[in-house]
Amino acid sequence: MSYLILEKVTKNFGAVTVIHELELTVEAGEFVVFVGASGCGKSTTLRMIAGLETPTAGRILIAGKDVTQIPPPERDIAMVFQSYALYPHMSVRKNMEFGLKIAGVPRAEMERRVTNAARILGLDTLLDRKPSQLSGGQRQRVAMGRAIVREPKIFLFDEPLSNLDAKLRGQMRIELALLHQRLGKTSIYVTHDQVEAMTLADRIVVFDKGFIQQVGTPDEVFNRPANTFVAAFIGSPTMNLLRGELASDNGRLVAMTSLGSIVLRPELEQASTMVRDREIIVGVRPHNVHLAEAADNAAPLHVDVAEFLGVETTLVAHPATGSPTEAVTVCVPGNRSALAGATGHFVVDPAAVHLFEATSGRNLAA
Repeated sequence: MSYLILEKVTKNFGAVTVIHELELTVEAGEFVVFVGASGCGKSTTLRMIAGLETPTAGRILIAGKDVTQIPPPERDIAMVFQSYALYPHMSVRKNMEFGLKIAGVPRAEMERRVTNAARILGLDTLLDRKPSQLSGGQRQRVAMGRAIVREPKIFLFDEPLSNLDAKLRGQMRIELALLHQRLGKTSIYVTHDQVEAMTLADRIVVFDKGFIQQVGTPDEVFNRPANTFVAAFIGSPTMNLLRGELASDNGRLVAMTSLGSIVLRPELEQASTMVRDREIIVGVRPHNVHLAEAADNAAPLHVDVAEFLGVETTLVAHPATGSPTEAVTVCVPGNRSALAGATGHFVVDPAAVHLFEATSGRNLAA
């Protein structure tokens, strides 16, 4: 049996529906990440699982028990918020003990849990310090420790790393992954950061405007996006989505785009039979567009911006002929800053092309 089940969960705020009949199952021990832009409904869904919001309709089940109307303290969950929310006058030890004291946990058991959590999180030597004497990463670990000592059925994380700088976020991502390996608890993690989603998740749930767009492993949502929204949201830099149309060239089906004519592999040829008209959207990731050694069979692009990132250069360009409004992003190895303001020739790896329906945005081969 799935450990967490959401059955047709709907949430209205007045006349506005922010979650639309959401269906989701999470297995025991899974690390599931909710990802999407601000306002897409991911945090509202997390708060309904926690019991901080009540669904307008639908059911929430944890370990086979309907908890839809059960208050938060009785759901056996622990939540880590974006804000550390530590008591400034209490030591690390007392911050971690506080919830257990309120719950009436015996002193010996409380000490065992705090000692164990402190060891897991590397807080052993910091237990007598106050929050003001800790770094941001240490404070976040204390907030996690306060959740761990509860020994809950499910951990809920609401953008816990968003207040940290980039380097510390990277370190904390590793610590979170290791923590999940040690504890093996079912975890739901909300973020707008796709890097966190890709690196932490067993499965990713992509939200948009209160609807789930796709549920899948990081590999599935990256390499087989369900639609243009997922394709554009997952990946950095974002996938190029180019307007095009289908045509025949010497008996082969091709997609005509601003990056030239792209011969479709057999899988996409078969999928294209579902296209009612000839218009399609071609998706190609920036790393699958390459500088051509010769102009033959290559598309000329005028490079507007070249960003050198140490290992590679990200180019933002537009077609040298045709519509100048359709921007194309390309990632090329090494330092190619000299291409800024110049015209280069580029080719697409046909094996990495995605084909989407122009009207619905649906991936024709997903």
